[in-house]
Amino acid sequence: MTDPLFQPILINRMQVKNRIFMPAMHLNMAGNYAVSDRLVDFYAERARGGAGMITVGYATIDELSGNPGNIGAHKDIYLPGLTRLADAIRNNGARASVQLNHAGRYNHSMLTGGRQPVAPSPIPSRLTRETPHELTIPEIEELIARFAQAAGRVRSAGFDAVEILAGTGYLISEFLSPLTNQRTDTYGGTFENRIRFGLEVIRAVRTSVGSEFPLLVRMNGNEFMKGGSSRQELQEYAVRLAGEGVDALCVNVGWHEAQVPQIVTEVPRGVFGYLARGIRERVGIPVIASHRINDPAVAREMIADGQCDMVALGRALIADPYFPEKARSGHETDIVHCVACGQGCFDNLFRMKAVECLCNPRAGYERSRQINRSGRPLNVMVIGGGAAGMSAAIAAAERGHRVTLHEQAGYLGGQLLLAGAPPGRGEFLALATDLERQVALSGAAVVLNSCVDEAVLHGSAPDAVILASGGLPITPPIPGADLPHVVQAWDVLSEHVAVGRRVVIIGGGAVGIETALLLAEKGTLSGEALKFLLVHGAEPIEQLYELATHGSKTVTVIEMLDELGRNFGKSTRWGMMQDVESYGVKTRAPARVVEISAACVRIESDGQVEEIPADSVVLAVGTRARNPLQEFITAKGMALYVVGDALRPAMVFDAIHQGFTAGREIG
Repeated sequence: MTDPLFQPILINRMQVKNRIFMPAMHLNMAGNYAVSDRLVDFYAERARGGAGMITVGYATIDELSGNPGNIGAHKDIYLPGLTRLADAIRNNGARASVQLNHAGRYNHSMLTGGRQPVAPSPIPSRLTRETPHELTIPEIEELIARFAQAAGRVRSAGFDAVEILAGTGYLISEFLSPLTNQRTDTYGGTFENRIRFGLEVIRAVRTSVGSEFPLLVRMNGNEFMKGGSSRQELQEYAVRLAGEGVDALCVNVGWHEAQVPQIVTEVPRGVFGYLARGIRERVGIPVIASHRINDPAVAREMIADGQCDMVALGRALIADPYFPEKARSGHETDIVHCVACGQGCFDNLFRMKAVECLCNPRAGYERSRQINRSGRPLNVMVIGGGAAGMSAAIAAAERGHRVTLHEQAGYLGGQLLLAGAPPGRGEFLALATDLERQVALSGAAVVLNSCVDEAVLHGSAPDAVILASGGLPITPPIPGADLPHVVQAWDVLSEHVAVGRRVVIIGGGAVGIETALLLAEKGTLSGEALKFLLVHGAEPIEQLYELATHGSKTVTVIEMLDELGRNFGKSTRWGMMQDVESYGVKTRAPARVVEISAACVRIESDGQVEEIPADSVVLAVGTRARNPLQEFITAKGMALYVVGDALRPAMVFDAIHQGFTAGREIG
């Protein structure tokens, strides 16, 4: 049977070898707008991995359209770097394009040398808290010309295509949306006026690059913004874009400030394909679906079912550059799937850092983190089969060492299995499976049900030890913490214990919030049940929502600090806290637990003592390092590397990267 993923496709007169499209993502790897070696290495690796087409960017059209971490396309001085980037992609087998964009009111004066951002109307941005300058007609005409000039540079640099970003809350979509466009001239008011700027940009770009140069547009299928453009308006906009000579449409979802989760782990795989289908049914050009497509089976089904002509794999190719080649060659089980955690990609951008990846420690370091074979293979013992231990074993085996991984449980995965237990967090279970597969492929030996002690270490006499023995949950010194109805969150997440109807969770960090959501979903309608009842009109929609979000348990979270979920990444936290509200989880913060009794938890808040009834109490107050062998190993003079929670409690990102570094550095 012919694989839909690996059929060639024509965009204008350009043939793309398969249906895998890597969309533009801001990586913050450019240096003062100039293409860097790091950027070239990053994209060359994705091209070698088998992607059919790669779009880089976004790239700037002037100095108010982005910031120095973006790729520059607004001056000729950036042409040599653009050419080098185009060559790196094309010479490694992929088609290359550049996305052009203007951030509009999403830009920040801090990033533009203090200059005020611009927009159709002076409406403050919820992201930057700044009010933009309202563009005049001459300024609009200048911006249109700048788009055309930048597109000409893209073509002269040797790229195969150019893409215009007309969504996501940036300038073109700010003109399109009535939420941000309150003009009364020919660029505002009616739908025809609001689409004028975007269409004039397309016409100018087409004139600049010619009729045979592929021109793509990335646009929203839905803004998910109250008071913004409707889905029907966006479909009509797509029709108008196609009528202006656009050769393909890449359909994304939502603005950056939209309240509907778009990129995080809880978003189901391929869920937004319906938006691409709604546009594809109205245009006669290729349509590319995007967002949370991280598995070949999902991508293949979306194409085969007619939702789209191509699939956009962004973070999926950060996590595993060789995803396409593995799928093409029948090695899909070897793919390391993106878990949509945002810890290394989006969260890094908030920290003004370059993009990295939880799943792939090499991402962004393709040259500097290469693993070279050791000339002196060693016997390496890895103690602990969680994320850190598996990552260490994989890297050490690739280095050429003889690696044995010992895990005291009868399975690998460690705390990844806890992280994947709450609703919407199942990608972490997939990551545990992926890492276990990578360990097997590496050739490292695995010994399960193996509790390593001093005798085992003495008998094995390894040349080096990587201690990844993890951590243990903390029991706080609270009166009543030893009562029989008090349990650890880890035991709840692993389903080793059952809890009663009224549950109080002590600790409002990531583990506490995840446990609360797991318990709050108990007794709610499943997705399958909800669809059945909805399709058959069994209950009113409002009551179905209630049944889908309010379960059989009353859950209260107590946190000493004034903010819950502090140790979530920024891109994940807001969605998790939104779910806390949606599922009716009660929260008390800041509050101090005074005592746990058989019937309640006594807390103190603002000088007042309050009793919260509780049938079960769950402790989620943190983790302590577990490394009892460290002193013995050090005394024996063995080379020792301590990683993950055995070193200090941290996030999965830290565990995987520390394990990789330890394995790579041995010998």
